[in-house]
Amino acid sequence: MTLRFSVLASGSTGNAFYIESGEERILVDAGLSGKKMEGLLDQVGIDPQTLSRILVTHEHSDHIKGLGIMARRYQLPIYANEKTWNAMEDKIGKISLDQKFHFSMEETMTFGGLDVESFAVSHDAADPMFYTFHQDGRKVALVTDLGYVSERIKKTVEGADAYIFESNHDVSMLRMGRYPWNVKRRILGDSGHVSNEDCALALTDLITDQTKRVYLAHLSLDNNMKDLAHMSVKNVLQERGFEIGTRVELHDTDPQEATPIFEV
Repeated sequence: MTLRFSVLASGSTGNAFYIESGEERILVDAGLSGKKMEGLLDQVGIDPQTLSRILVTHEHSDHIKGLGIMARRYQLPIYANEKTWNAMEDKIGKISLDQKFHFSMEETMTFGGLDVESFAVSHDAADPMFYTFHQDGRKVALVTDLGYVSERIKKTVEGADAYIFESNHDVSMLRMGRYPWNVKRRILGDSGHVSNEDCALALTDLITDQTKRVYLAHLSLDNNMKDLAHMSVKNVLQERGFEIGTRVELHDTDPQEATPIFEV
């Protein structure tokens, strides 16, 4: 079986990720309206009727805005940990009991031959967690919404074939920008978001000969730019001896446009 995925949307305004293996078609988060979610899936030729389930990372609106709508419209089971369920239930509308499932922190669940491993991240949400996807020796790691990349996270996600990795802000743009200081402090803190430079430094510890692609994700609308993030990460990686563009490809993501389906 092949492992295929698309970053449907990524950024401070909305996030969603799609991954499939055989008949198993998983949506991770649904942070845009139901109509926009359907449009993003259509961009990559996926009929929402064929989705198997939705996994949730945390309860922030840019990850769950369309969750309730998509689950009800397509009768999809939702998986989240207990604290996330408690934090988001009043935000997503009524969900029937037979659509509610628990996916605990640091647990591996198997769906149709696809192993999905959850891991904790440091972020200002109830109990945020992200996922790695494993099948037949192949691995895709989804790593955003975290203030720093701990050694434990590195051990969990190292050596993936593909990374969807947070490159949220340029520190200088953030410090000089219009945000009030308390918001800047939150973003820069251990429960905030990873900067371009910290993204690159973490990737130098994670990329192996198996790694084919890195997608720079969750870029801030106000405190980053695609070209800046791309250049910042590329420069650091090249300084550390990584051949970007040949051995490892660096890709951008977008809050409104899905990346083409990539087969690992």
